[in-house]
Amino acid sequence: VFQFDTEFYISGLAPLCDQLVVLSYVKEISEKTEVECCARPRLDIVQPLPESCEEISSDALTVRGFQENECRDYHLEYSEGESLFYIISPRDVVVAKERDQDDHIDWLLEKKKYEEALMAAEISQKTIKKHKILDIGLAYINHLVEKGDYDLAARKCQKILGKNTELWEFEVYKFKEIGQLKAISRYLPRRDPVLKPLIYEMVLHEFLESDYEGFATLIKEWPGDLYNNTIIVQAVVDHLKKDPQNRTLLRTLAELYTYDQRYGRALEIYLTLRHKDVFQLIHKHNLFSSIRDKIVLLMDFDSEKAVDMLLDNEDKISIDRVVEELENRPELQHVYLHKLFKRDHHKGQRYHEKQISLYAEYDRPNLLPFLRDSTHCPLEKALEICQQRNFVEETVYLLSRMGNSRSALKMIMEELQDVDKAIEFAKEQDDGELWEDLILYSIDKPPFITGLLNNIGTHVDPILLIHRIKEGMEIPNLRDSLVKILQDYNLQILLREGCKKILVADSLSLLKKMHRTQMKGVLVDEENICESCLSPILPPDASKSFNVVVFHCRHMFHKECLPVSNTISTVQFCNICSAKHRGPGSAILEMKK
Repeated sequence: VFQFDTEFYISGLAPLCDQLVVLSYVKEISEKTEVECCARPRLDIVQPLPESCEEISSDALTVRGFQENECRDYHLEYSEGESLFYIISPRDVVVAKERDQDDHIDWLLEKKKYEEALMAAEISQKTIKKHKILDIGLAYINHLVEKGDYDLAARKCQKILGKNTELWEFEVYKFKEIGQLKAISRYLPRRDPVLKPLIYEMVLHEFLESDYEGFATLIKEWPGDLYNNTIIVQAVVDHLKKDPQNRTLLRTLAELYTYDQRYGRALEIYLTLRHKDVFQLIHKHNLFSSIRDKIVLLMDFDSEKAVDMLLDNEDKISIDRVVEELENRPELQHVYLHKLFKRDHHKGQRYHEKQISLYAEYDRPNLLPFLRDSTHCPLEKALEICQQRNFVEETVYLLSRMGNSRSALKMIMEELQDVDKAIEFAKEQDDGELWEDLILYSIDKPPFITGLLNNIGTHVDPILLIHRIKEGMEIPNLRDSLVKILQDYNLQILLREGCKKILVADSLSLLKKMHRTQMKGVLVDEENICESCLSPILPPDASKSFNVVVFHCRHMFHKECLPVSNTISTVQFCNICSAKHRGPGSAILEMKK
């Protein structure tokens, strides 16, 4: 079947599936004597090929007296059913069998290839008999610890120890003995299984002694029911006695208080630290009763968030309580009342008088919008404050709102010297006397005259102003102003003509429509009645003569039933519609037969 040459003598052959088991006799040259001598016999597995062979494996066998044996002294026998091979020599019998997975794992463990051994055991866990996955895993962990690779050893604990709490606790104590509790802390189970609270407390104490940040991280990551919260709180408090300003420890203590549902103490710490989670804590645990006396602290920390929270929960902390708490901090009081006013102009109406002073002191730009929008602030008080502080724009608004428009206009012209604002004010008031005052004040001020000429055209006849200009007065841009007046006048004429054309066209269209409507016939049948005598409008006998009057309002009368008009006019009107003031309908049709 196959034919190939070998470099050694063959003492025996046996089949192994499609391969051959070959017992080889080999001679070699001794390095010491340089004389050819017998070497140990070899058991080779070869794969026959058409003209050669491929060596699969080769094992040298140690038998007694192999130095004296010849090729014929070795024999190879095999047991076909058991896959056993017997190598027979003059002094020994060697039994060879196929390696199984246990042998492979033994070899890997001997070579300290624990990870490969663990992988092989997991793959062949149904067929291996000598080894257990857990034992291999524990040996692997011990090997990593001996090597000093503590982090990897701790990470492998998760996979190898699984849910075995006893082994977990044993390994934790082992890590403690070598001072490596920190390494295993990240991999400790937190749910299913849960270890004894003492284990977690031991790890936390280890971090608390040497690593505050690591301790804070564990407190944040671990559920609060893994350990005795009271013991850990006391430990943190003891450390804070040595370092009372340590922000990490304070923040962690606040979290511990939160786990323990002592929200009041947690809130105090968060406010002291100005921690961003303080508002979330208040909302989550409904701590509004605890912050009634801490409103100033909240506002100092973040006034925007604090005000929004307080306004969103008016039912829990009233407006009056907040204003009272902020009495000694008017700048914060203003922030709160301003936001309240923006939300609802009427809720804080009792504080509008106070807000006038607050706006004047801390927020001048929003004072005028407040005065415009508020319907509850006392105008006299507001005017007094604005006059004391010389707030001209606000004073002008208040004077005009109180009806003293002439004083307001005078202030604009004398204090602000702003002709455009004066003209705008006069336009808003639409008062002829104000225009007269404005013209009188401006008549000796050329720049004011120019402003008036440019803007007065549509409200006051420009001739009134032009006639009062003193002869010889030099007015800047007079020509342009006059041209603008003429253009405005021409524009008004064009607009009037356009409106007149539209009005005439509409009137003609409506007249034609009315004419067409009145020219239409009106249906009169047996169902219609006389509005005066209430009898059918048409006689039962159509051959008899009759006389009927029908109005545009669709009311119908017998001619003889219609009242005689006292007026000279020949036009008749419907008595019913005239009495109801719906407009008289003139007769549109008189039927006779």
